[in-house]
Amino acid sequence: MLFNSIEFAIFLPLVFAIYWLLNKHLRWQNLFVVLASYVFYGWWDWRFLILIAFTSFCSWGSGLLINQSPKPKRWLTLNIVVNLLILGVFKYFNFFVGSFCDLFGISNSLVLQVILPVGISFYTFQALSYSIDVYRKRIAPTRDVVAFFAYVSFFPQLVAGPIERATNLLPQFERQRTFNYEEAVDGMRRILWGLFKKIVVADNCATYVDQVWNNYANESGSTLALAAILFAFQIYGDFSGYSDIAIGSAKLFGIRLKDNFLTPYFSRNVAEFWKRWHISLNTWFVDYVYIPLGGSREGRWKTIRNTFVIFLLSGLWHGANWTYVTWGLYHALLFVPLILLGRTKAYSGVATWKQIPQILLTFALVVLGWIIFRAPSISDAWGYICGMFQWGTLRSVYRFFIPSDLYIWPKNILILICICIEWFGRKKPHCLANIENLPLLKCRFLRILLYALAFISILFFRGGLHPFIYFQF
Repeated sequence: MLFNSIEFAIFLPLVFAIYWLLNKHLRWQNLFVVLASYVFYGWWDWRFLILIAFTSFCSWGSGLLINQSPKPKRWLTLNIVVNLLILGVFKYFNFFVGSFCDLFGISNSLVLQVILPVGISFYTFQALSYSIDVYRKRIAPTRDVVAFFAYVSFFPQLVAGPIERATNLLPQFERQRTFNYEEAVDGMRRILWGLFKKIVVADNCATYVDQVWNNYANESGSTLALAAILFAFQIYGDFSGYSDIAIGSAKLFGIRLKDNFLTPYFSRNVAEFWKRWHISLNTWFVDYVYIPLGGSREGRWKTIRNTFVIFLLSGLWHGANWTYVTWGLYHALLFVPLILLGRTKAYSGVATWKQIPQILLTFALVVLGWIIFRAPSISDAWGYICGMFQWGTLRSVYRFFIPSDLYIWPKNILILICICIEWFGRKKPHCLANIENLPLLKCRFLRILLYALAFISILFFRGGLHPFIYFQF
């Protein structure tokens, strides 16, 4: 079920109403969360429910066994192996078998027609973090199986994050929740902003980007460059929009999820970008891979090694394609000079007008990486980049600002509006937070007018129904 679908527009208020009717009965309320989440997830394919239920049960049981056993590491290892084996079979089996066969010229007869379960990487990592944290004594194992199943399957963040930790989310299902009007209003604002970024910005960019990529070999350098920039805004609007809708929806149910994006395109170097982009995944790799490997405590060369490990794993996490691995390697290489110069922690706070040159340079490096990420293959990525840097790009740079295709104009204006709103709201949890305190919006009528304009934009400036990009991961 897509957040930007009619089905979800009916599903959310219906679940909201029943959920709060059960407010005095915590266990029944949690059971309803599990039921609603399984309906939401099973909307794509009911067979996926068997997999998520098995993953949840294994991780819940492993927590109890880790706590009771004289050899807890054995149960932790078993749970990690089982979960990663499931992930590997469904997501990577064909990739590795196909690569092996291509390398040695073997007939590829072992390829399986396996349907990739939606969001399997997200809920697998969320379940794994629980058993690891129980082993590390960061959280006590829960005996409440219903609360645990709700923690793993909570529908707003189930298929594309944020990847929550048990230390934050599980206790919220183990205690009584109360309805908070102010939080609910803020949640609705965040949902509205997320839908704007997804439907108005990302989906409109997607149409043009797909058109260019389908025929990139015959496009001019300026067209390729423009499409690359638009894809950067497409993937940001798509993924951060999903996170905003997820966090806002959770607030309607009295649940607080962690932020997943903090205006990453206003970063002043690549290190800061990765502290602001997909925060839940990056901190997962830092806590469970980077720090156990030694982090940055054992000298610069080991720091570089550990950085390459987590970026290669992050690339592979995104999908079974060498383009994702190369994309991870590319960002690891960008980190090397920052580590050698000691600038991985150089910036704090939000960017200022004076730092726009650093922001533009960082954005350009990130856009180059997105070309590798978007490409179907390494050869396509190389061909696209070579085509983008041909002489025609320099000769027709004005087309970035005055494109000959009138279809691009609305996209440029919408992106500019999005950038301006995010720039002036970069110090807040999200752009529409506390807008009633702004001088021009203290009047309730003006705020309602603003919401109405955003809603009208969503209705009349749709770019077609595009699935969320990160659903495939």
